[in-house]
Amino acid sequence: MTLAAVRGTPRDVRKLQIDHLTEYRFASAVTVLPHRILLRPRESHVLRIESSSLAISPAHGIRWKRDAFDNSMAIATFVAPTATLTISSRVIIAHHDETPLDFVVEEHAAFHPFTYLADESTDLAPLLPMAWPNDRPQVDRWLRSLALGSSRMETFTLLDRLNRAIYRDFRYEGREEPGVQSPALTLSRRSGSCRDFAALFLDACRHLGLASRFVSGYHTSYATEGSGSTHAWAEVYLPGPGWKGFDPTAGLVTGSEHIPVAVSRHPEMVPPVAGSYLGPPEPRPTLNVYVRVLPI
Repeated sequence: MTLAAVRGTPRDVRKLQIDHLTEYRFASAVTVLPHRILLRPRESHVLRIESSSLAISPAHGIRWKRDAFDNSMAIATFVAPTATLTISSRVIIAHHDETPLDFVVEEHAAFHPFTYLADESTDLAPLLPMAWPNDRPQVDRWLRSLALGSSRMETFTLLDRLNRAIYRDFRYEGREEPGVQSPALTLSRRSGSCRDFAALFLDACRHLGLASRFVSGYHTSYATEGSGSTHAWAEVYLPGPGWKGFDPTAGLVTGSEHIPVAVSRHPEMVPPVAGSYLGPPEPRPTLNVYVRVLPI
């Protein structure tokens, strides 16, 4: 087996308070249809939820469930028309630091290309086809320009170079409009948001035969009074360590600054709040989103 790297030492546990407010204001009373809410972080051996609350207005019913990826999801249903929809979440977590580059890749997967073992391939099959298969030619040309995937290379080195190339060569822009750019569009514009960069990284990995999934969550580098940020990155399945996160917006392997909330097969499947309403199409409702990640 191959040791990827060992850096740093664990620090004490940190406690963080995550506030996330979503508010829609309509021009007149509308009928709000069921909304899907993904705001509860994914617990793990380094992240534990100490308390959580979810306040929703107007009057509603709520049902909690786990989806196929084990994301914790709330389904809110509403009983009367309203001109305002407010969804407010507060979660307090205990987050242990980790050394993100301290992992061992199994020998058969230490160098790319490699083949997943039969039992892994069965489970990973849905996470191998590209999310935007029509973009394969553009993604292939881009990878060839980076000399990635065309010759044998240590698997982690390939992923690290791909991750850093997006950070180095593309311009970040915080797009407000919903949805995710296709990889071809991001390659054409040479710019995008964190979710666009994660989508490009994900489809590039899948083109190279590496099972990948999209992750939405928060980044604690903005953990100051009155500020915060939702964030997106990607995870790649590496035999040995399992799912390892790569953040192409920062060009880094994910670590204790990343708080995952939801993972999915396709980048457009896990917005924090999703739903619809019955009412006049114009004027469109105004949307206000406020996020705060606060050290305790």
